[in-house]
Amino acid sequence: MVVMGRVAGAYGVRGWIKVQPYTESVQNLAEYGRWWIGSAGNWQEWKVLQAKVHGATVLAKLEGLDVRETAALLKGREVAVPREAMPPTAEDEHYWTDLIGLEVVNLQGEVLGKVAGHFSNGAHDIMRVARDEAEQLIPYVGAVIREVDLPGRRIVVDWGADW
Repeated sequence: MVVMGRVAGAYGVRGWIKVQPYTESVQNLAEYGRWWIGSAGNWQEWKVLQAKVHGATVLAKLEGLDVRETAALLKGREVAVPREAMPPTAEDEHYWTDLIGLEVVNLQGEVLGKVAGHFSNGAHDIMRVARDEAEQLIPYVGAVIREVDLPGRRIVVDWGADW
């Protein structure tokens, strides 16, 4: 499963839910006809009857979810789709979910930490790299990212350890 967002809460009184997507485009999540909703890997499959973009969120009507109180029970749970349902990536592209947990090493061989997450600053993506209790923010751009080795579980960056 690839986590694509989380349920932000119920929407309206007829069982709709509001989802905060983690996808690059909000529309991407709305295009899947089935979602798996759960937490800690305990997934339940839901058929998406209708999904529409609402600002930076997705509103969805799921089969069997007809009242606000039941929809509210899903708040905080993750929304995922099976990996095989996702489109393949180009050779130089990766899904962020595949990068989380990879070791980040600079050109000098210094371990900077592990990828803990990412966000966009509007111009480009920023990789959050955590080590012990510290965190570095490293731009995810070609000038910095030198190699992504998924089988080796590491990313090589042109970045100083003291930045």
